[in-house]
Amino acid sequence: MNHAHAPHRGTSHGHHHEDATDGQAEILDLDAEVLAEHTASITAWLPLQTAPHHIVDLGCGTGAGTFALLDRFPDAQVTAVDASAEHLQRLRAKACTRGVEERVRTVRTDLDDDAWPGLGSPDLVWASASMHHMARPDRALRNVHDALAPGGLFAVVELAGHPRFLPENAPEDRPGLEERVHAAADRRQAEHMPHRGADWGPMLTAAGFTVEDERTLAVNLEGSRSEAIGRYATGVLQRIRGVIADRLSPEDLTALDQLLDTSSPHSILRRDDLTVRTERTVWAARRI
Repeated sequence: MNHAHAPHRGTSHGHHHEDATDGQAEILDLDAEVLAEHTASITAWLPLQTAPHHIVDLGCGTGAGTFALLDRFPDAQVTAVDASAEHLQRLRAKACTRGVEERVRTVRTDLDDDAWPGLGSPDLVWASASMHHMARPDRALRNVHDALAPGGLFAVVELAGHPRFLPENAPEDRPGLEERVHAAADRRQAEHMPHRGADWGPMLTAAGFTVEDERTLAVNLEGSRSEAIGRYATGVLQRIRGVIADRLSPEDLTALDQLLDTSSPHSILRRDDLTVRTERTVWAARRI
């Protein structure tokens, strides 16, 4: 996903809520760019019996999964589903830029609604960093099961929390700041998103799926590989700050604001020691 990931979706992460902002769409785009190779490796791993022709991307955001899947399966069509009109508009614009607009259909719907629009009979459904947003994931899983063609595959991809970017001893005057920021964000998210970090295996089984494989993949990208990583780190931490500022000490909040001030000598953008560290877990579940 789903999951870039600010306290939504995280980065992918308020995918189907209407409070989407340019800031979130920007993070989703950066998330897609920074994790592109990683996402491609997941699409290559999927235990498919035949190449899919119709794919549904649930909680598609601005299209990280959609375009990875279009690249991986050149004969497939993708139905991209999200609650945010802005995200879908960005996705359509990207499809036109890439010349694949004929292969993409967008559907705006809230995945927490009782009834979903007709999604056809896909042979692959992809949900990255979107399932943990749902108020009733058990119902959503059953909806996916009922929509899938027999023998079809459902791929659930979730991030283990927000990515980490800074060394443990950073910043010099407040070492360990990032872990304290994440701890506050995790506590807040546990209150609002109880399914974040869940084990989806038992829930998939309960919904009628056969879980064929599950794996956890480590992400560890050196910041020197892409200048986008600095902007990604700034965006993710800015979003986290927006929801946990009142839970930080004044000293930590001041240090965080210095990191986020792009004109400051202490700005994240001026650091040469950034990495992207997180884990993604993928469940591959089949409708028998």
